[in-house]
Amino acid sequence: MQITYTPPASVEEALNLPVDRLALVLLKRFAASTGGLFLRNSMIQGAKQAYAANRVSDYAEALRALGEAFDWLRAHGLLAADPEQSSEQCYITRRGREVLDASDGPALVHAEQRLNVDLHPRIAATVRTQFLLGEYELAAFATLREVEIRVRELAGASDSDIGVKLMQQAFGSQGPLADPALDPGERDALGALFAGAIGVFKNPSSHRQVEYADPTVASEVVLFGDLLLRMLDRTAVRLGRA
Repeated sequence: MQITYTPPASVEEALNLPVDRLALVLLKRFAASTGGLFLRNSMIQGAKQAYAANRVSDYAEALRALGEAFDWLRAHGLLAADPEQSSEQCYITRRGREVLDASDGPALVHAEQRLNVDLHPRIAATVRTQFLLGEYELAAFATLREVEIRVRELAGASDSDIGVKLMQQAFGSQGPLADPALDPGERDALGALFAGAIGVFKNPSSHRQVEYADPTVASEVVLFGDLLLRMLDRTAVRLGRA
């Protein structure tokens, strides 16, 4: 009986796939295996044996790529050392399972990395937690709601002043947040920026469920809202209300 050796990834995959995509190939292979623990060295040696058995002559670079992909999985929390075993024996984490179930696992990881920055204090704790829980609509909505609340505070507007109309009133030529030092065109553009942000990213979620199928889009909305909040901080300094 001839024994078939199957590597965790082909040489072509190892050499041509970006490290995150190759890492997902490994993760899927680990998830499909019967064992629950995975050793980096065992994976490398198994790949080496499989390449040799399949008469692949030059596989040194492929082995390095596989090692990089395994390290990427650990660095991003998709594999972790089993606390009851040696530090080299790893299991697929809960986050790793979520990435496996995602339609685009690497995109999910990179979207989360986008928010691994010093977010504005008004949104840092709540929004990051919502995003990591997969509540993308809530994270985006909460960010833009904070923008609306901050504009209302700085403009001295009432609770009944909301949405696009509030932005237009606050940043209009005679509005309390209008910057007289700006060129009129820039002042109008600034008001349009805030009004558009609220109209596009906040108001729809106020009235209906908005699905963010792509976590990358949701993360960019959060970062956009973060920028607006920092711009409002500068406005507060200008008004002497920081």
